[in-house]
Amino acid sequence: MDKLGKLRGLIAYATLSEYSSNMSLATDEGRTAVQPSRVRNEDGSFVPAIRHFNWRIVFRPRIVFYAVAWGSVGVAMLVHLAFRERLELNVVHDRNPQYVLESDGSLRNGYTLRILNMVPTPRDVNISLVGLEGATMRIPEFGKEDARSFTVHAEPDAATTLKVFVTRKPTGAAINEFLFVLEDTDHADRATYRAAFNAPGDIK
Repeated sequence: MDKLGKLRGLIAYATLSEYSSNMSLATDEGRTAVQPSRVRNEDGSFVPAIRHFNWRIVFRPRIVFYAVAWGSVGVAMLVHLAFRERLELNVVHDRNPQYVLESDGSLRNGYTLRILNMVPTPRDVNISLVGLEGATMRIPEFGKEDARSFTVHAEPDAATTLKVFVTRKPTGAAINEFLFVLEDTDHADRATYRAAFNAPGDIK
């Protein structure tokens, strides 16, 4: 406004309430056309009754409370992201059939493993069985080899889904629970999942 040689305040920040109040003052509550003399003095300054945008309203208690609340939510989200698990393992047991009896008397259970790599770089992780004495697992897409552990390539920021068959020879042991353990030794990340191994006596 100074550069254009105009009065300050012709363009300003204002709330709808301020605008309505000032228009009511300039038009004598709508009874006349806009009368500049009702809002400005002879020297061009605003009359005391005119309402201006005041930056102090930004710091009202309610605004400060909302700012602190939203700021706390933002900090909590950042903390959660900073300390979240970078490696996750989910396991779903096959429901039909829940187990298969092999010709040599061994029992086989099927599982679907979902490995979630939450870092922006690819990495190799080791999936292994812990517990369940005498059991081995097979991952069909890796061939027909049976082992207690396999190395799996995990793509960055993506989920890798694998079909896994766990086979256990008859041992007479009553313990039918075990752990799938997922580890990345290079990054010290580890995830586990406690799974059940179904046998004929376990199905009701």
